[in-house]
Parts: sequence; structure tokens; C-alpha cells
Amino acid sequence: MASIEKRGTNSWRLVVEAGYDAQGKRIKRYKTIRVEDKALLRTTKKLQDYLEMELAKFKLQIETGEYQKPEKMAFEAFVHNEWLPKFAQRKYSPRTATIYQTHLKNHIMPVFANRYLDQIKTIHIVDFINSLEDKGLSNYTILYIYKVLKSIIDKAIEWKFIDKKQNPFEGVEQSKVPKKKMNYLDEVSAKGVIAALYNEPTVWRLYFLGCMLGGFRRGELLAVEWKHIDFEANTITIEQSIPQFDGSMPIVKKPKTEDSERVVIMPEWYMRELLAFQQDWEKRRNLHSNKWKDRQYVFCNESGGPYYYTTPTSTWRKFLKRNGFEHIRLHDLRHTAATLLIEAGADLKAVQERLGHSKYQTTADLYAHVTKKMSQETAKKLEKFDPRKATL
Repeated sequence: MASIEKRGTNSWRLVVEAGYDAQGKRIKRYKTIRVEDKALLRTTKKLQDYLEMELAKFKLQIETGEYQKPEKMAFEAFVHNEWLPKFAQRKYSPRTATIYQTHLKNHIMPVFANRYLDQIKTIHIVDFINSLEDKGLSNYTILYIYKVLKSIIDKAIEWKFIDKKQNPFEGVEQSKVPKKKMNYLDEVSAKGVIAALYNEPTVWRLYFLGCMLGGFRRGELLAVEWKHIDFEANTITIEQSIPQFDGSMPIVKKPKTEDSERVVIMPEWYMRELLAFQQDWEKRRNLHSNKWKDRQYVFCNESGGPYYYTTPTSTWRKFLKRNGFEHIRLHDLRHTAATLLIEAGADLKAVQERLGHSKYQTTADLYAHVTKKMSQETAKKLEKFDPRKATL
């Protein structure tokens, strides 16, 4: 037996009997239907046909065993028992997972922890986002928090803890973040920085030069071992990265994407300096052999282990300040590598492969300002063919 019960101005409850339990009581399954289409609400027959169709589908789901009774699960329980272990910790990088958990603890849990998943409504999320704006958080931070909460709700819907027709994110606008201006060193500034790096410890000179010349990410260079260096071919192979540490232990993993695994040809002069550094590295290892780590990280601390993942960033900032250079992020050296190559006439496809971008369009979009400048300079070379100038 199945029936339709009116519950509110635009909601109905579907009721389907599903046999009897062990005590002989009838088992009933319920499902609430909300109709938002105002035109449909005004047409009695079409509305009735729609509700009967939904009832028939609901009854079929129960009879075929496809229907799963919604579970009453609190938001906090779902996050810790389902979303974190079964999705976030498996799919996100350790660094991203840590940032997500920080936003959960500081912003999301205080508001949603004790709410049942199926009781979270659109207005609750709208009010939450507004409260973040009222606190004065940046658009970037609000967007990050938005993405964390949406990821959780999306999985709750996918895993049928929330009815997909009652998605609380429908009608919630994503926070807009102004596009960040890309910073990089032009040729003159780059030469000035390179000159100043020769007053720094060799290990840091080679590390920062590697970022600037090879376009490497911070974690990629930290994870480079001597086995990844080919002095005959003048190449550095990227096949691992250290994005974060777990306590005092480095987390060594595959690079950001499959295309990030690559072989990068470096300038001969850089490789000569790296070879000389290797000899000093060997002397240092022999001197501290009793505490030296087994793996042969090129850029390492006193015991042979890789530098802590934030150390290059803090060292770079100190270098800029000490030498009076304008601040740019360490990651901007990667943009510098690409910009200098493009301005020197390098093919955009070659730059894409050097940086390890998965898509050509990513490289084209990131460095559109450089290619536009190059196109303008190319067009200027054709000015000499202006017949009016030729007659002057």
C-alpha cells in the first residue's frame, strides 16, 4: 500500500508499506517531496501526476532494494568517521588535508558540529558565509572554507546521507576572489639577485638558482637526491616531492600531477657548480657519518635529512630583506623561469613541459601577459616596412 500526504504549502510525504517486522507491525518508509516550481503548484492535475510518478519511483526503489533509509548522522560524526578517513586523507595532499582540518576546527565545526546532516539547509550556509564576511576574513580564506564545507556536503549527498534533491548548497553563491597579480623578476632584476646569491651559502645559492632556472616547485627541489642528477646530460629528474612533514619526518610523495614528473635540462654552468658542491657534500657526509641519513638529499641539513618544508621560504625572505630587494614569493621564481624563457623566444610548449603543467592552456593562460608583450614587440619589427616612413 502506498499513499501521498500533504505536509505544507509545497511539500508532500510519500508513504510506502514494506511488509511487517518481527513483532508483526507494519514497516513504513517515508520520503518528503518539495515542489519549488510555482507553475506546477498551480495546476492540480499536473501536480497530482508528478506526485504519483514520484510515489511510483519511490515504491519501485523499495521493492527492488535500491532504497536506503536515510541515517540520522550528526555533521561532526560524518566528518570524522566518513569524510576524513574515506575521502580527504586519501585524495588530498597532506598539506591540503592539514589546511582543511584547520578550517574545520576553527570555523566550520563551531557552527555545524551538532547539526544532523539532513537538517542543514541553504539558509544555514548563507548565514554562515555572511558571518565569515562579518568577521573580516579575506575573500580567499572564505573561499577556502566554502570549498571545505562543500566537499563534505557533496560526499554526504554522494554517499546518500543527504537526499540529492535537498542539496543545501543550491542557491549559495561561491565567494569571488580577485585574481592575484603574478610577480616575477625581469632580466635586470634576475641578474641582480643572482649576483647577490654568490654572497650566500652554496647550498642556498644552488637551491634558489634551481628554482629560478629550472622552474621547480619548493617541495620538488627539497626531494631531489643525487641519483636524480645526470651530470653528463646536464639534467635534473623530478619524480618525488616533499610538500610537508609529519612531525620531524618528511612526507615524500609523487609530485603534484603525473606531468610534474619530468626531466629538466639545466645550464652547463649551473651543473658545474652543482658538481663542485657534490664534492663538498661528500666531505660533509664523511665528517658526520655517524648521524648521516641513508638517503642522499642534495639540499640537506647537518644530518643529511631534507630541510624542513618551510625553511626555503623563510630563508628566501631573509635573503631579500638583507639585500634590499623588493619582496616576491619563493614560488614567483618559478614564474620568473617561465617569463625569462618566453621573452628569450622559447616555445610555449617547451615551457609547459619544463614546468610540468598538465595542460598547455594552463601555461598559455598564466603567461598570456608575456606572450602579448612578445607579440607587440614582433609587430613593431614590421614598422620598417611602412612606405610613408621610407620616403621621409
